[in-house]
Amino acid sequence: MTTQQTVKIQLVRSPIGTKESHRATVRGLGLRKLNSISELQDTPEVRGMINKISYLVKIV
Repeated sequence: MTTQQTVKIQLVRSPIGTKESHRATVRGLGLRKLNSISELQDTPEVRGMINKISYLVKIV
């Protein structure tokens, strides 16, 4: 049985004033408030979302 890798991301900048698609990506990753942390499966789709909003989040 293989275990799925996970990645933890933290919202470090406010999405206020960013593009609507970037705000939607933040919500899609499960991030709500500043400094909130979300743990997700490490998939190419999630990596793409993180790359899109890399200026708002950090990987912890």
